[in-house]
Amino acid sequence: MNNSEATSAQDPWAEIRPYQDEEVADVLARLAKDPELLDALTRFRLPRLALYMPRLSRAIASFAVRREVRGVSDVKTFQDRIAGYMLRMIRNSTTDFRADGLDKLQPNTAYLFIGNHRDISLDPAFVNYALYLAKRDTVRIAIGDNLLQKPYVNDLMRLNKSFIVPRSARGKRAMLAAYQKLSAYIRHSITQDNHSIWMAQREGRAKNGIDRTDPAIIKMLTMARRGAERRAGTGEAIAELRLVPVSISYEYDPCDVQKARELHAVNESGNYAKSEFEDIHSIVSGITGQKGRVHLRFGTPLGAEFETPEAVAEEIDRQVIAGYHLFPSHHLALEALGESPELVDLSEVTDADRARFQSRLAEVPEELQDWWLRQYANPVKNRAARG
Repeated sequence: MNNSEATSAQDPWAEIRPYQDEEVADVLARLAKDPELLDALTRFRLPRLALYMPRLSRAIASFAVRREVRGVSDVKTFQDRIAGYMLRMIRNSTTDFRADGLDKLQPNTAYLFIGNHRDISLDPAFVNYALYLAKRDTVRIAIGDNLLQKPYVNDLMRLNKSFIVPRSARGKRAMLAAYQKLSAYIRHSITQDNHSIWMAQREGRAKNGIDRTDPAIIKMLTMARRGAERRAGTGEAIAELRLVPVSISYEYDPCDVQKARELHAVNESGNYAKSEFEDIHSIVSGITGQKGRVHLRFGTPLGAEFETPEAVAEEIDRQVIAGYHLFPSHHLALEALGESPELVDLSEVTDADRARFQSRLAEVPEELQDWWLRQYANPVKNRAARG
């Protein structure tokens, strides 16, 4: 057995798992020298200096990175540093954050949280923040490898307990092997490490406001148990993972106009081509943009009574939609569309809510307004099974 085979046997998930404590120091040292990260930081914080004196601006950025991570030698300390930035972001970009249902889950038990997907980084970040406030351990986060094209992004995400979901594997056999490995890692994390996981209910954000679970994800989750025990049913495999649906609702989505533009383009031409750094831009916009109120609801763990992946997906959808908090923006959007007036509830809509809604809508290009409104109106229709 050669060295690579020995390493693989000892650590079969080394290529996809989050970084471990003993790896943190080396990764941070690498980040402090990464030219792409330093250039990105200087373009954001020191644009004029970056333009005229790039070497000096990189040196300043490198010093800043080393200063920020001084004393960080493990993942928990790294996340404690992030928590400070998270609190600042919440104060600056939200008017209220509430989380329900966590008190009904055992504090020292690992769960597989599957949530609706509206924002690339903030959906799991708010889950982590709710857990942090409750003094519970944070989750390991599933993230697609399409978002990790830059080495420094890969490093930052894996430092923050992200693990990699393969989306770029070529060929049926390679994709099957990748998903089997992913399924085994998730099962190991829940049943052996007792470490919770968050993942989205589908690949990609629900840009139209319609939350639906992809049964293919459920099939992937059951691969490891059914591979180890051929007679195990779907329900047994899911119950073992202690799957908990999670609903997240934003009063306003900082990326709503971009999502409307994409939906409009697909409707007009049948496709939409992302720019090179569009996902990174979406992450930054989501973090810094104004969100108004944010509500998170943890559901009830699924049992072993489900016979098919489709039945599991239906139960996740039921809990996500039932737990989704409808804000004034959702009802005002449905009112503006002039559809399903019997579903519009304006009982909690204030003059300030209406003024804020009209102000945001006025900033949306006219050709995108219908798509923008539907993002907010569709959750109301979903609740009434009209989606």
